[in-house]
Amino acid sequence: MNKYLFPVYAVLVGIFIVVIFKQQRNAYTKLLLSFSGAFLLALTLFDLLPEVYHHLDAKQTGLFIMFGILLQITLEFFSKGAEHGHVHIHKNETTFPWLLFISLCIHSFLEGFPIHEHNDMVYGVLIHKIPIATLLTMFLLQSNYSKLQIILFLSVFTVMTPLGTIASNNISGISDYIYSINAIVIGIFFHISTVILFESGEGHKFNLSKLIAIIFGVGIAYLI
Repeated sequence: MNKYLFPVYAVLVGIFIVVIFKQQRNAYTKLLLSFSGAFLLALTLFDLLPEVYHHLDAKQTGLFIMFGILLQITLEFFSKGAEHGHVHIHKNETTFPWLLFISLCIHSFLEGFPIHEHNDMVYGVLIHKIPIATLLTMFLLQSNYSKLQIILFLSVFTVMTPLGTIASNNISGISDYIYSINAIVIGIFFHISTVILFESGEGHKFNLSKLIAIIFGVGIAYLI
């Protein structure tokens, strides 16, 4: 059951951080993003990638991974990078952000596919979604959208990853192609995590705190 609920918990934790602690974007949020990017990338390399290469032809796997990268780049054209912490909502905007909403839902739905009973990808998705949910909630609350719009946005966003997991585990037409879909998701994870990790800091300065967060994320992923 936790494989379905952990992504939900992640969004709830993100909302809780903003609502209870009045969290604003700061250095700690950036460090959490760096940690989550490293953790997600490491789990993808340690757990998901070997599984996919074991079941698919190597060149075919590479093709699907590249497709996933291109798909995520396309989604970010509409979401403006919200999947890796770049949420841009204008405070005076009142029109519901349909492009952001749809692209985030597609991303969230797909990231539920690699989660199944016997792997640890649920933890990668869990850690990835906490800072994203925090930043998304923060910006939504600062906008002029109605409370109903914000609640609907966050509610649908919350359930999309569990729906992806349910679909991948229970719909035969999808489960027959699960390794191909997982290879696409690997490409999505690669793009998101590397963008988080390799974005330059201010003035291209060395950031020891960020490096420690990255090493910590990789180390925990390795030990799981």
